[in-house]
Amino acid sequence: MTNGKHDANIPLLTEVIVPLPTLTDIIETPPAIATAAAPASTSAIDDEDSFELPSVQPEITLSQHDWERLEAEVREKVLQQLQDRIDFVIEQRVRDGLADVLQTAVEGMAAQIRTGLHQTLDEVICRAVSLELVKLKKTNI
Repeated sequence: MTNGKHDANIPLLTEVIVPLPTLTDIIETPPAIATAAAPASTSAIDDEDSFELPSVQPEITLSQHDWERLEAEVREKVLQQLQDRIDFVIEQRVRDGLADVLQTAVEGMAAQIRTGLHQTLDEVICRAVSLELVKLKKTNI
């Protein structure tokens, strides 16, 4: 099924997929760590037998100021996501509550209109019948 052409978006098993930098990588990464995290040269990637994973991962140490700034950024992002979610949930609940209230109000209004219409029709019919009876009595006299 392979026709010899490779899709550029699909990585091969021999290709190294370099992870995107994380927030801790971005915060003042020392140059030694940045060079150790750099991807291997393409000649090593192309040769299947010569690829080796790095055996030692350098440890990242952050100052108290960096930790506080990282904590503030994470807190702000979490609060923003929660605020967006809370706004959505509140809007849904208000819509559901209003739908119930409006449905009850419409049903009550429809019942009142129906009752008023029955009363009006009864009065109009009674008046029309009594007028016709008066006319018939006048013509028969």
